[in-house]
Amino acid sequence: MAAPTPLARARLLAIQPLKRRHCVECRGGPLALLVVEDAEPHCLDCADLGHLVFLPRGDTALTRRAREGSGLSAVVVRFNRRQGRYERQGVLVEEAALARAEERCLADAEARARRRARDAVRRAAQDVRFTAAFADEIRRLFPGCPEERSRAIAAHASVRGSGRVGRSAAGRALSATAVTAAVVAAVRHTDTPYDRLLMSGVPRGEARRRIAPAVESVLRGWRGPGREGVAG
Repeated sequence: MAAPTPLARARLLAIQPLKRRHCVECRGGPLALLVVEDAEPHCLDCADLGHLVFLPRGDTALTRRAREGSGLSAVVVRFNRRQGRYERQGVLVEEAALARAEERCLADAEARARRRARDAVRRAAQDVRFTAAFADEIRRLFPGCPEERSRAIAAHASVRGSGRVGRSAAGRALSATAVTAAVVAAVRHTDTPYDRLLMSGVPRGEARRRIAPAVESVLRGWRGPGREGVAG
């Protein structure tokens, strides 16, 4: 059975041989790359491709731009015995075209980096504003909550990408339910033995039941007189 044709749709092909091959014209070799003409191996120089440089596969944008800017180019392939087919390894392009393509890709990368930096600054400013608004809402619902504590609760609940209640849809809307949930969670972990109960093997539901009066006591003090609520 004949070996598969190496990417027949490609106009010019250079092959990375698996065996030691020599050029039929200049007898040079063994060849790292060869071109097959009339079923015989030729070195790149004899095939008039010696002035091209090899660009390995991997960077799609760089490859596309280098090929577009190169008056002459060739696809480099190697036979994969296991898969029974030729596979692309990269391209041969003119050195000047590769240099121009690299400059364009570098400019794109720098532009993307600048955009990422601007986005990061914008997100940071948004986070500061949102955390401040969350803390204000905590103090509105719990006017007795110390300012430093409200800021700490808001900062913890609103960390971007944390999945915490402050980043839920309700949290972003500053709903009373979400804000209260963040406060309850903070009190539970900070002002009660809840964490120690969990570490000692007490089931979560039972641990919450045990510390619920302590949580409600703190919340009642923060709400102020005449404002009722239930600790979750």
